[in-house]
Amino acid sequence: MKNRMKPLVLQKYEVLAARVAINSPKRAEIDRELAKYHRGYAGELRVDYHLNFLASIGTILQDVCLNVNGQTVQIDNIVITKRAIYLIEVINYHGTVTFDTNFNQFIRSDGERETGFSYPITQVELQMYKLQNWLHSHGFQDIPIYYFIAISEPATIIKVEGDKHLIANIVAHGENIPKKIIDNEKQLAVSKSISIPHQKIGHALLRESIDYDRNIMAVHGLKISDLLPGVRCLNCSRFRMNRERRNWHCHKCKHISKNAHIKTINDHFLLTNPWTTNKEMMHLLQVGSRHVVKNLLKQANLIYNVKKKKWTRRI
Repeated sequence: MKNRMKPLVLQKYEVLAARVAINSPKRAEIDRELAKYHRGYAGELRVDYHLNFLASIGTILQDVCLNVNGQTVQIDNIVITKRAIYLIEVINYHGTVTFDTNFNQFIRSDGERETGFSYPITQVELQMYKLQNWLHSHGFQDIPIYYFIAISEPATIIKVEGDKHLIANIVAHGENIPKKIIDNEKQLAVSKSISIPHQKIGHALLRESIDYDRNIMAVHGLKISDLLPGVRCLNCSRFRMNRERRNWHCHKCKHISKNAHIKTINDHFLLTNPWTTNKEMMHLLQVGSRHVVKNLLKQANLIYNVKKKKWTRRI
């Protein structure tokens, strides 16, 4: 019912990484965040392939973000059958991962060093409680919810310190998650005679799901002046295409484009404010003529607010 798209925050980091100078003091932390979001998205896509086999027994929603009592809850996957709701949180780490049930710790080892991370089971339990609150507030009562942790990389070694039975029931490589859900469905079919309006719940979730967002400029303490200006070539990704004879020319790959500025403007909105000014756009596009910039902004389907002297997108 809801397919996974490239996350908004990942899109932002891709734009930001291209616009921040190589020698910027923020470069390393931005590259780390970009790599983290890329890794997470790749893992989610890998698990999606396996979960899609469950489409015949229920409703699947990927990448759901809800506002529950003023708090945001992100859920990688929701599978709704006629008997229960299943939450599947995806983890993508190489090497060895250890679940320590004694101290609620999650440790990853790459063979050289160990690194601790937030305990995934605590995270998905919190997601479950928030989803229960959301369901109750929308009139869906007493619906059983189960959760699983999917390890997306098949080569990742899973170890346990403490309750191995507990972890074995919850954690598995992505390819094994559908079997766990199907096995649980068989048990529920024997023990309970319940029928959940899975499509109705799915449509309700779909209506209220939003894009998870972060102001990554603020997170990294960056201003618009910290970003590299210039129109980026859509062919070779080089910055500062030149505006010549009503076209954009890349002197590196010789690519010519009439509308290359539109992607640059959209990227600017993605990272900064929902509005812009003539002066700001003259700097970003590296165009000295205010008249030319006005025409370019109109081509990008922006409208000008005379009173505020700002350009905004059409609603």
